Parts: sequence; C-alpha cells; structure tokens
Amino acid sequence: MKFSALSWTRLTFDFLKSHAKALRVTALLLLLALSGYILYLDITIREAFEGRKFALPARVYGRALEVYPGLKLTPAQLAGELQAVGYHENPEPNEAATYKYTLNGLELTTREFVFGDGPQASQHLRIEFADGAVSLLQERGAADTDLPLLRIEPPLIGGIYPGHNEDRALLRLDQVPKPLIDALISTEDRKFYSHWGIDPRGIARALYKTLTGQRIEGGSTITQQLVKNFFLTSERTLTRKGTEVLMALLLEMHYGKDEILETYLNEIFLGQDATRAIHGFGLASHFYFDRPLDRLELQEIATLVGMVKGPAVYDPRKSPDLVLQRRNIVLQEMVRLNVITQAQFVEARQKPLGVIHRAPTGTSPYPAFLQYVHRQLQRDYREEDLRSEGLRIFTTLDPRVQRQAEEALTLRLAEIEKARRLPANTLEGAVVVSSTQNGEIQALVGGREARYAGYNRAIDAQRPIGSLAKPIVFLTALEEPDRYTLITPLDDSALVLRQAGTSDWKPQNYDHEYHGQVQLRTALANSYNVSTARLGIELGVDNVLDKLPLYGIERRPPSFASSLLGAFELSPIEVAQLYQTFADSGFRTPLRAIREIVTAEGQPLQRYPLNVEPVAAAAPVYLLTAALQGVVSEGTAKSLGNWVPAEVKAAGKTGTTDDLRDSWFAGYTGDRVAVVWVGRDDNKPSGLTGASGAMTVWGELMKNIQPEPLQPAVPEDIELVNVDPVGGKFYDMDCKTGVIMPFIKGSAPAERAACPFFAATTGNEAAPAASAVAITVVQPPEGKPEVKHEPQKNWLQRLFN
Repeated sequence: MKFSALSWTRLTFDFLKSHAKALRVTALLLLLALSGYILYLDITIREAFEGRKFALPARVYGRALEVYPGLKLTPAQLAGELQAVGYHENPEPNEAATYKYTLNGLELTTREFVFGDGPQASQHLRIEFADGAVSLLQERGAADTDLPLLRIEPPLIGGIYPGHNEDRALLRLDQVPKPLIDALISTEDRKFYSHWGIDPRGIARALYKTLTGQRIEGGSTITQQLVKNFFLTSERTLTRKGTEVLMALLLEMHYGKDEILETYLNEIFLGQDATRAIHGFGLASHFYFDRPLDRLELQEIATLVGMVKGPAVYDPRKSPDLVLQRRNIVLQEMVRLNVITQAQFVEARQKPLGVIHRAPTGTSPYPAFLQYVHRQLQRDYREEDLRSEGLRIFTTLDPRVQRQAEEALTLRLAEIEKARRLPANTLEGAVVVSSTQNGEIQALVGGREARYAGYNRAIDAQRPIGSLAKPIVFLTALEEPDRYTLITPLDDSALVLRQAGTSDWKPQNYDHEYHGQVQLRTALANSYNVSTARLGIELGVDNVLDKLPLYGIERRPPSFASSLLGAFELSPIEVAQLYQTFADSGFRTPLRAIREIVTAEGQPLQRYPLNVEPVAAAAPVYLLTAALQGVVSEGTAKSLGNWVPAEVKAAGKTGTTDDLRDSWFAGYTGDRVAVVWVGRDDNKPSGLTGASGAMTVWGELMKNIQPEPLQPAVPEDIELVNVDPVGGKFYDMDCKTGVIMPFIKGSAPAERAACPFFAATTGNEAAPAASAVAITVVQPPEGKPEVKHEPQKNWLQRLFN
C-alpha cells in the first residue's frame, strides 16, 4: 500500500493528537532534567570560582645561606650558592638576582623574599673576601653601610602536591605582560572579548566535520578551554562537547572576562617535569627560561603561547625545531593583527629559543629528604591542607652538604665495586648528616640513585648495627667512675654464656683471637667483642639497654647479651639520633628537618624550636668522645686519616655485622654528625667491614665539606692526669714517659710512680708519633742495659697536651 504525503501528514497529526498528553509529560520531564543538569553545572562552577580556585602545593625550601664577616667562604662558593637559587652573572648587577665578580669579591642585588620571620627587601651589596673568609659585607648606596648579616633566599627544593602533582605559581592579571595576552588572544581566541563564551561558527564547523566522518575537532574558545581543563576530562565526544558549551555559557554569565582570563593563565597545562605537571604561565616561565614572566622577551613569550596547542608535541627540549616553527607562527599572527610591529617581528624571529636545559627533577631533586619532611609534617597537619593551602615550609637541608653526600656515596660505591669486581649497582647505601649544635638534618641520602623517589634506606632500612652499639656499653661503664676509667683493665678471654630460652652464646673477636687483659679504651678502639660483652654483662644487660630510650631510640632491643654487640636493627636516621647525643655532650636533641611554616601570605603558622634535654652527664660523655677519637687515631678507623686530617680529631665508630652483610660508620666532628650504611638490598654478604665500606664514604664526604675540629669543652669535674698506661699509676706532670689522660675527679690512680730515668733517648723526649710503640733504653738494677718496649704517648697525649 502506498501513502501520499497528505496521508502521512494525517497519520502524524492523529498520532500527536492521541498522545498529546504523554508527549507533553515527556517534554516537561526532559525540560526538568535539562534544567536540573544546568542547575548542577551552575552550582559546580560557582563553588569552584567563588571558593578556592586552585589547590596550591606546599612549597618546601632549604636553608638560607647566612653570610657575615668571618664566615669561611670563597667567592666561587658564594657564586655557586647564588646560581643554585637562580642568580645570573651580569656586568651591571642592578636587577634583582644578578651578580658580578669584583677584584676582591662579588657585587650583587638580592631578591625580595618573605622569610618565616618577616620580609627582606632587595639589597644591592658588596662582599669582599680575604684568607678564605668574608672580610667585608656592605650595602651599596649614597653612603655604603656595613652589615652584620645577609640572608640569601633559600633554594626551593620541592613541594607537596595535589593528587595529580599539579604545580603552579599564581599570577594576578596585572602581573602578566601585555605582549603575552596579545599573543594568546591572537592565536587562541581573537573574539574573546566579544563572544559569550562560545564561537557558534567554530562549533558548527567542528560538528560538521565530526558528523561527516572527519576527525573530531574542538573549535574551542579560551572560556571553553578553561572549562575543559578545570572541570572536565580529556574525552572527545559530542556529549562532553555539549556539557562544555553549557558550562562556558554559564561561566560567562557569572564572571567577567578578566577573571576568566586570569584563571586560564594560571590553569593551562604547559609541560611535564618527570612526575610534576607544570601549570600556568607563571611557573612555565621559570621552568623553561629560569626567569619570572615579567622578564621574558617577546620571542620567549611567543614560545610559551605556542606550546598551548599541545605541550607534549611542542616540547622545546625534545622538539626544538618544531617549537621554533610554532613560535614563529605565533609571531606572524601577532604582526598580522598589528599587536607588534614588523621590526619587532623580524628581530624576535631571528633569536634562538633560549630554553635552559636541565635534568628533570619531578616533585623534588631531594626525594629522600622531602619524604622525611612530609612525615614530620603529617604529625601536625592534615594531608589535604598540605596539598592545597600553599604552605611555605622552611627546612634545614644544606644543598652543598647534600650534594657532597650524594657524590661521596656514588663515587665510593662505584670504586668499591670496581676494586672487588662486583657487578655494577650491587651495593647500596644511605647517608645522614646533622649539625652537632642543634640536630638540624643538613643532608639525607636514601640510596645511590639520589633522584629516585623510591625506597628510602636512610629512614626505612632496618639493619643490624653491629659494633655501633658498643659506645652505649662503654658510656654506661664510664658513668661509674669508682669502678671504670679509660685505663681500667677488661678481660678479653673466651666467654660462654648460658641464657634460658636460647642456645649458648660464644662471642668471638673479629680476628678470632683473645687478647687477655686490655684497657677499656683499647677494647673500644679495636672493637673487641669479647671484652665488650663481658663488660656489658658485668654492668647488667638491662641496665645498658635501658639507656637507649634516653638517647632517643624509641624501640628497645630484646634483653639478650648479643644486643650488647649490636644484634638489633636500627635505621641510619635512628643511629644518627644516637650519636647526636654523644656529639652534644650528653644532651638529647631530637633531629629535625623543619624550622618553621608560614601561610601562602607569609603569616607565621608554626615554629619548630630547639628542644634539648640532658640525658647523660657531661663528664662520662667527654671520656667516651676521647675514646671514640682513639678509634680514629689508632683503632679500627685509623685509615680514616687518608681522607680527614688528624687535626680534625674526629670521633667515630666502625660497625660490621655477621657474615659482612652490613658496613657502618658513625662519627662526629666539631660541627657535624654523619652516619653511613653500605650493604645489599637482598641482604647477601657485601664482603665489607665498617672500615672498608661505609667509613670510606664518610671520609670522602668529610674531606669535601671541611669539618671543624672536634674540641669539646672540658667539664668542671674532669681532670687531666699523667699516667703510666701499663702499670696504671700516675706520674708527676713533668714526666715525659707518661700519657696525659682525662679522668672524672676522684677516679684517677691514687698511687704515684717514679718517673723512669732515661739512659738514652732518640732525640726528642716525647714519643715519636709515627710508631705505635716507642723503643727506649732503661737501666735495670743490675746495671746491664736492656731493651724494653714501651707504649707510645698516643692519641690521648696529642689530644689533651
């Protein structure tokens, strides 16, 4: 049956007439649904724009370099510090963040910066040097003014970012150079200031191409791009496009063009730095050109605008030729629309890209340290606030010390593997460095791949500490001066200990020999296991181990005698806390990585003050330090002298665990505590002792950071006594045969010995420093000369004379 056009019309009319009510209800429901959806979109937009537009990451800064007359520093070192925070050499350093070399130093202009204790204005300065130190610090002006102190802005070392690791540096619209706005409008949306958020022609063109099977096309205005980036996914469908159009119209209904443009300039994605997403022109300017946006030249602005089309494709570091072509297209559009002149176009087109080249750093170039900071912050702040409120966190990291720690670990592990013919990357390690004065962590290295944000061995690797535990035993003994001094003889003969619930314990010395009666200082210097175990058992295992919480170690090891020799696990950061107490004369100073926190506007939020608590008497700790200096001068760490001069008088202890699995060294100088662990992640034997592994890393580090000599203050209850190190009696102070040693008052030998008469000497009455044993000729009673081996005036004499 055939139907005419009239018939179809009548049928359609009859259908509509008979279903009119249902159709009206359906239309009403669709209208209500659409209205509800539009209302939902409207609420979503207004909540975002009237509340906080952006989740701002917390900014984490390292320590600010403090420069003052007398500071040990060279012009080259200062220039390096300035370059690390983005300063540039300039023959006329009148702009902020510029410097130049002068005859005796540097001239520079600092940036404005808001520190935790308030703002510091930009200053034009002259700094002169003499004899490896700052000799003059002046602010230049009509009349030069001497300054007592200068703080260089701290380096930005990372951030704690929102969920997608988005990073941005917010700008107000009045901070954006006009050429950038002109370039953006010229290439992205010429009708921006006249349309209502959408371009009907562009949408029609995109719809036609999509429906005719051509590629899906955008046709997006700046407002639509903002909606897509701010609210929607990157999905390219007609449904999402419709939502984008509705939201763009709503956005334009509620907000002005300037506010929309300002938000766009801060939101647009412009590149990737490893795991960190670069958003906004403010941050992109620093990321690609290492300068603020207002200091970019025309061709550099055009480069950034050209990248808006697709930063993954137009990456100036990966595809410079393609980016150069795109930049020139942007410049052509600008001259075509008369926003720049032909002369400006020609000049800009002839210049190179000028993009700086640097390795990706991601969220931080110091991921191990940043992870430790993050964990400390989580005690006091919600994770949401850390990732969205723009907090500014000032930390203790010293980039110079951190760099030397990383390089020392990488260098020495590679050399050890080569010397021992181990496969590359067999060994791993960790380093922690802190200040002896305040417990501030200056460096923290979580592994030989220091830029890798993975397993952080410095804070998470729990490894047996071996002989690093022995100083706890010896300090416990020295706290009883009526029983123990540095020259008290200890028994180093074979020991078999029977304890309930465990097999017999038979400690062995590393050399598998016993040494009979040895002095306390000698047992520690040579790291004798048996005499240490006997001493700890005599003191009481629990009495020794109960000291650990006092020294900052929260986890108490089991009450077995083997714990006296370090058969328990600690992380390098925990070992650093332990030795921090020794270095600080018995005061427990919790290690800290944060100094203070301020809001995004610079208002103080929280300070992390220095907390100091006395947990051990100064005199016994002084004796322990002297004994640990003996470890370095004549004990298991004697070869440390290949890196660290004897004048530094470093104190330290080697640590080696069973089957040579773990190599440790912990020690301190006058200004720093450092702990190094070396081993294998699979817990197989490394083949290294503390001296052949970790100590060499420690030495390489200290060699390059020029530590201060260790000269602890002598407590009031310490006296220096000239003693016979063999017989245990004291000599008069003018007797050259004796050794000057420290004693807690009342504990020195009470019996005087006659000073031996020398029939002959080898020239200097003092014992020669080059030999561990001095040979002198004495006159026996029967009148016959006899050769007698006599202990040298050793490390203690050199320390305390």
